[in-house]
Amino acid sequence: MIAPSDRTPLPREFFDRPVLDVAPDLLGRVLVRTTPDGPIALRLTEVEAYDGPNDPGSHAYRGRTPRNEVMFGPPGHVYVYFTYGMWHCMNLVCGPEGRAAAVLLRAGEIVEGAELARPRRPAARNDKELAKGPARLASALGVDRTLDGTDACTAGVTPLRIATGTPVPSTRIRSGPRTGVSGDGGNGEIHPWRFWVADDPTVSPYRAHAPRRRRS
Repeated sequence: MIAPSDRTPLPREFFDRPVLDVAPDLLGRVLVRTTPDGPIALRLTEVEAYDGPNDPGSHAYRGRTPRNEVMFGPPGHVYVYFTYGMWHCMNLVCGPEGRAAAVLLRAGEIVEGAELARPRRPAARNDKELAKGPARLASALGVDRTLDGTDACTAGVTPLRIATGTPVPSTRIRSGPRTGVSGDGGNGEIHPWRFWVADDPTVSPYRAHAPRRRRS
């Protein structure tokens, strides 16, 4: 269960900072998903930073589109996208309005409402796997494109809210290359913009970028 003091929504100012400051600071925070059947709460254990126009790996690198519109809006809102025609993934928008930076929520531990998440993730072998990966996280919480643009900083009745939780000490935070992202920056650089809680069993396995083969 989450302590009452950990349920306070993070202020918008928390997100109105550079994405590389926000991303590691999200570890240990609690994402609360309100459903008709009750709340599901998830402690964040793994995230990735995407730095908008400075980042070829970002959906906003080439500018504004109907798909990424929310990324250009106020910080603290939820950006949900659909990928591979199968899965949803969710992000939290950061930085000043118009900057289009965001943090992908990659993994977490269900700390409340696991009984509501399990039916959404029948392939999970145990509760540690319920939200072990960005698509699994969204599935476990019942997140899809209908929640794109949700304000996660409001204290009122909202389907998604990000609460203070218990921040992870810097000594327990690790960083490394983002999962599945190719070399970027024009010189083949790979940025260490994935952050996770050391030795946490809910963190997803790292997978390097695998170029798609062209059909002959």
